[in-house]
Amino acid sequence: MSRNEGSNHGSFEQLPDLVFGPLAGRPDADWHRAPPGKWTPAQIAEHLAIGLDATSRRFAERGERPPMTRRSRSAFARLAEFFILGLGWYPQGWFAAPEGTRPTARPDASAVERKFRDSHARFIDLARTLLPRRRADLFVKHPVLGDLTLEEWLRFHVVHSAHHVKQIRDRLAP
Repeated sequence: MSRNEGSNHGSFEQLPDLVFGPLAGRPDADWHRAPPGKWTPAQIAEHLAIGLDATSRRFAERGERPPMTRRSRSAFARLAEFFILGLGWYPQGWFAAPEGTRPTARPDASAVERKFRDSHARFIDLARTLLPRRRADLFVKHPVLGDLTLEEWLRFHVVHSAHHVKQIRDRLAP
């Protein structure tokens, strides 16, 4: 995939293990345990699955369209890109989850995992088909970072997932 896609967070290929490894073999009650006002591990996983699904579908829809040009980005978007994509650090509390990525009240764990794994596989297939041919002329907009390439989205999903896996681990701690 890309040179920036991994780092100490792991690689895109490892995302299902990163997200669902801590939940493997856990009872349903653990998937739905969280402090008041915080997302449960099932909700966190659903949030990640929604994001993977939406962006992979957008790239699939745009894959055969004519070349695109990246739109200009704000200084804040470039700064956020530096921290997230450049340093691999997801700033706590900088962003609220966009409306379309917020989880349901009590997601079904098996449905969430299936959606995540299916979307992850779609991204892997897209990377094989679209890269390197569409590396620099195909974009999907991120609500804060602006237009991102497929490789930048892969990197984002790695860093974003690692950020949320810390929360999952916290919820599961005794």
